Amino acid sequence: MIKTERKVVELLRILKGQEEPVGAKRLSELMAERGFVLSDRAVQYYLRYLDESGFTYKIGNHGRVLTELGRSETEKALVEDRTGYIISKLERLAFRSTFDPETTTGDVAYNLTVVPEERLDEVREAFDAVIGAGCGFFPHYRVVDRHQGVPPGSVGLMTVCSITMDGVFQHHGIPVQVAYGGTLRVNGYGTSTEFVHLIGYRGTTIDPLELFISSGLTSLRSLIETGSGIALANIRRVPETAGPRVMDLIGSMQRAGFAFPVTIGSSVFNVPPDPFRLSIVAFSGMNMGGYCRELGIPVRTEIGAGNVPFAKVMDGG
Repeated sequence: MIKTERKVVELLRILKGQEEPVGAKRLSELMAERGFVLSDRAVQYYLRYLDESGFTYKIGNHGRVLTELGRSETEKALVEDRTGYIISKLERLAFRSTFDPETTTGDVAYNLTVVPEERLDEVREAFDAVIGAGCGFFPHYRVVDRHQGVPPGSVGLMTVCSITMDGVFQHHGIPVQVAYGGTLRVNGYGTSTEFVHLIGYRGTTIDPLELFISSGLTSLRSLIETGSGIALANIRRVPETAGPRVMDLIGSMQRAGFAFPVTIGSSVFNVPPDPFRLSIVAFSGMNMGGYCRELGIPVRTEIGAGNVPFAKVMDGG
């Protein structure tokens, strides 16, 4: 059993998500992005411990990778430590989102979809189809080939993450809770009817939307081609008393190009009502990557990959 110290847990989590060896300097940078400020020397100390425990392996001067034992232990021994990790990550991204919908300046949170270079045109067509069907969160994306998360031979597409909305609310003094990720049934063009599946964000070790995609629980192709299908959506909750201010901010974000909400109210679809909170339902930007997966295009999407100036997304690519 490995140490459950948060720094060790985070190092393992980072290494598990990398396809290539990672050196101490880069690990130090990635740890800082996650709120752990460590010197290169401190990182080396933890890496030596992981090496001695058999969880990591050093490949020359290229850096470390997880061993099979390390992967196994990360999966089964760190479940308790990973509980709540997703919501904590999203909350950090929301705090760092400084977007002002009135001036359309500041940083937004983004998702990063990685695709083989030769499939880029197909992916762009798929993204555009989702936008055209009205089941995205924001109608622009940026193609990037130089990004730490994009390996050689691939390109990345940045899409605005819906957690940007949370940052806007928080910076205007409105407490917001990312409550659920779900699959929303749409019957007929633009008519949403009910949630088919819902998973609460608090306490989960995996992003609900990624789980729905990998489990084949969406039918975005049908939605795009016929107007009826199942798409990914999130539910956020804000105090009912903040309703007027929330509607003002939503209006500002809509004028900036954002496509939400699907609906808002104390009682929405088949979700249990809450007389003290308003539920805001919004389609997820993950519908773009989800549709690519339905089409058989090999894409990998990192949900909440970081924050980037809004202008960079608008620049396209």
